[in-house]
Amino acid sequence: MRGLQLGRSFDGILAWDSFFHLSHDAQRTMFPVFAAHAHRDTFLMFNTGPAFGEAIGSYRGDSLYHASLDPTEYDTLLARHGFDGVDRVIEDPQAGGRTVWLARATHIQR
Repeated sequence: MRGLQLGRSFDGILAWDSFFHLSHDAQRTMFPVFAAHAHRDTFLMFNTGPAFGEAIGSYRGDSLYHASLDPTEYDTLLARHGFDGVDRVIEDPQAGGRTVWLARATHIQR
């Protein structure tokens, strides 16, 4: 996902249960990738943890890495790459406790 270059834009981009498995630095580098695949009014949805940190979880008996940036950094990265935050729910009970982000590309021009 970090090297994705499809050469086109989409109406929606979803990074669900994937994005938070990247390191802090790798997450930061994803925002230009999101922007490269967006046009004005593209929606971006992704999920993270609730705060800056790293954790090792478990999935089917295997260790599983998770990382999250601080919510204010996600806001900054979204804005820097042409997205406005539409909504965010920290530890959403309807999403299994995940922090859910929804943004819309408003400053991307193609």
